[in-house]
Amino acid sequence: MSSNAYPHLVKPLDFGFITLRNRVFMGSMHTRLEDEPDGMARLAAFYAERARGEAGLIVTGGFSPNEEGLLGPAGRVFNRSDQIPEHRSMVDAVHQADGKLCMQILHAGRYAKHDRIVGPSNIRSPINPRIPRPLSSDEVTQVIEDYAQCAVLAREAGYDAVEIMGSEGYFLHQFFAPRSNQRTDEWGGSLANRMRLPVEVTKRVRARLGSDFLIVYRISILDLVEGGNSGEEIVALARELEAAGANMLNTGIGWHDAPVPTIAYAVPRAAWQFAIRPLRQAVEIPLVLSNRINTPEVAEAVIASGDADMVSMARPMLADAHFARKVREGRADEINTCIACNQACLDYIFRDQVCSCLVNPYACHETVLTQAPAPARKKIAIVGAGPAGLATAIAAAERGHAVTLFEAGDDIGGQFNLARRIPAKREFNETLRYYRTMLRKHGVALRLGVRTESSDLAGFDEIVIATGVSGRTPAIPGIDHPTVLSYTEALTGAKPVGRRVAIIGMGGIGYDMAEFLCTPPVAEGERIRVFLEHWGVDPENRGPGGFLPGGIPKLQPAREVTMLQRKSERPGGTLGLTTGWVLKSEIARYGVRQVVGVSYEKIDDQGLHYRIQDQHHVLPVDSIVICAGQESVRGLYDELVAAGRRAHLVGGASKAAELDALYAIREGTQLGLRL
Repeated sequence: MSSNAYPHLVKPLDFGFITLRNRVFMGSMHTRLEDEPDGMARLAAFYAERARGEAGLIVTGGFSPNEEGLLGPAGRVFNRSDQIPEHRSMVDAVHQADGKLCMQILHAGRYAKHDRIVGPSNIRSPINPRIPRPLSSDEVTQVIEDYAQCAVLAREAGYDAVEIMGSEGYFLHQFFAPRSNQRTDEWGGSLANRMRLPVEVTKRVRARLGSDFLIVYRISILDLVEGGNSGEEIVALARELEAAGANMLNTGIGWHDAPVPTIAYAVPRAAWQFAIRPLRQAVEIPLVLSNRINTPEVAEAVIASGDADMVSMARPMLADAHFARKVREGRADEINTCIACNQACLDYIFRDQVCSCLVNPYACHETVLTQAPAPARKKIAIVGAGPAGLATAIAAAERGHAVTLFEAGDDIGGQFNLARRIPAKREFNETLRYYRTMLRKHGVALRLGVRTESSDLAGFDEIVIATGVSGRTPAIPGIDHPTVLSYTEALTGAKPVGRRVAIIGMGGIGYDMAEFLCTPPVAEGERIRVFLEHWGVDPENRGPGGFLPGGIPKLQPAREVTMLQRKSERPGGTLGLTTGWVLKSEIARYGVRQVVGVSYEKIDDQGLHYRIQDQHHVLPVDSIVICAGQESVRGLYDELVAAGRRAHLVGGASKAAELDALYAIREGTQLGLRL
């Protein structure tokens, strides 16, 4: 594919005093590298790799303008000149790679996780137990100066731009929204007063930096919370920010405590494009659209529409640091696409771990996980083309090994091939497309439909067993009844599923199955419209927060579903931190019944018999889907070891877990780098 397939995406953006090489805007991300002892050096390597990948403008994670604004005790403040050298080393690394780096200035306000939390009013955030101390008017004035001083330091450190974070419910947004601002002085009350702080910060920063420095303001264009701003108020702020000196408006969607998913895989691509259009009509400065833009096709369409001048891709730059370069060079099929799973990025951040990426373990580990040519070319056999086997194959082949990949099925993917059939997880198809491309590129010999025996592995220097997992079958009398089917049979359509369904197991697979069975089919062209209706979002953003009258609605399920589990604990505890609530909300709104503390007695023509303490129950159903966990498939490995042959065991074959592609891809990559 030639690079002119995306002419709008590769076109430079000229501000007169600075030119961005293309329209790819790498949005800000907290990586937790900032909190590490060697964090700035690792950040330098992280950003430099994205600069080599030709991102047009790279935005750092947030640096606070003062101590009160820190996200947490280990966060980083930038308010002294003696801090410039550590920033300059990071800037220099990006500049040496011909990139441009923008520092985000972020004051956390009431989201802060420390004891000096401040805000416009003493209203606690729903996701933070701390109550903020309201700032006095004089203190607000000092914060304006703190922002300006931070921006000046950024310029002295060599940054090419600053981004003022005024979205996602952070400090400046807290002053703008009635939800968190109940002040009666000049900083609260009327719209003009609530806009005052964001506008004054932008004015002061512009005055200090002069006219030849790029200032980006990140503005929320859809709040998705009660007491949020209306579309009319957002447009008014956008106009004021342009007049105050902002060169470009980057856009954000939702507060961190919004009850609507904004970036998870459940959100259709470019779902929020409608929300930027009123700004396009209101201001003349360039606009950046963010959230759920993950492929060149979507990015090109957004810019070609005229709704935005750049597209912000944060997590896609975790998934593939060379996204923009591959687009320019006509290698878009080689892009490792972000699947919006959040498992190794946001979920890690909320666990205070350094973030990475499920599909790209190198992300944020550029100085730790390094690739070097193999000292000697080996013949390597890998059995199993699931995520672990695929990751091992690519990592080994990239280093120069001759790799043969055996797969018993008729396609690659393993358990990933099942996950992609969940309606909200269709993004997983992109990962399989990427692996198919890379297998071809690196000359991996793929043998599909081959039931590999130990005798087939003679003559190989290294053997890797990546045979994955199979669904666990619980020992319930009547488990072979015609109404019973495995999750594999249900997802592939190998056996039909009736109208009334019991799901045995309430882990991640059980929840995915409930969504799969409840969700009515949706035509591709209707996905955004249905999603917005599904979550009660007003596509015209008329009222406070952007909700339709009545808010988030109940849903009509395609089937009547009951989920059951043996454990008495609250269900859903193993779901992802930042995506699990989405599944739980949907399941609840579909009216799925959940039963815990179950002892299964038998399955017969009457249905599923079970007991809770001393109470006997019969659940009359048409189908019973088994989602009771997995077991490692490692028979071939055990046979090889018993015969005295050396082999490596990787992925689910080593550790059975709930469709844990994160573990499988990371371990497979690490093994491929060692072989």
